[in-house]
Amino acid sequence: MRYYERRGVVGAPGRSAAGRRLYSNDEIARLRFVKRCRALGFSIPTIRIFLSMTPDRGQSCAEVKAMAGDHLREIDRRIESLTTLRSALRRLSESCDAGETNCPMLDELMSDDADARAGETA
Repeated sequence: MRYYERRGVVGAPGRSAAGRRLYSNDEIARLRFVKRCRALGFSIPTIRIFLSMTPDRGQSCAEVKAMAGDHLREIDRRIESLTTLRSALRRLSESCDAGETNCPMLDELMSDDADARAGETA
């Protein structure tokens, strides 16, 4: 919670006489909203924009949908990149046989042609 306070996403809550943080229902709802957005992978700047969007300011659902679409495309790009990475690592690790003195995976990673071959699968 303090992280989000430092980032300006939520304000600092009030304090009790003993110095304990006291959150209002609105502050708790805002923190839950931030937590849900973070769980979906939205960035702090995007969450700030979402929090600033209120019906009285005239923002539309289309704006939120467009931002979600951008985020989905980025997730798809990452998934594609990770899938390629997994395939390359799987190919390399399958070349290893337990008990060998020379490790084919390390040999390939150390070779001068490793970048070219990695580019073929990456």
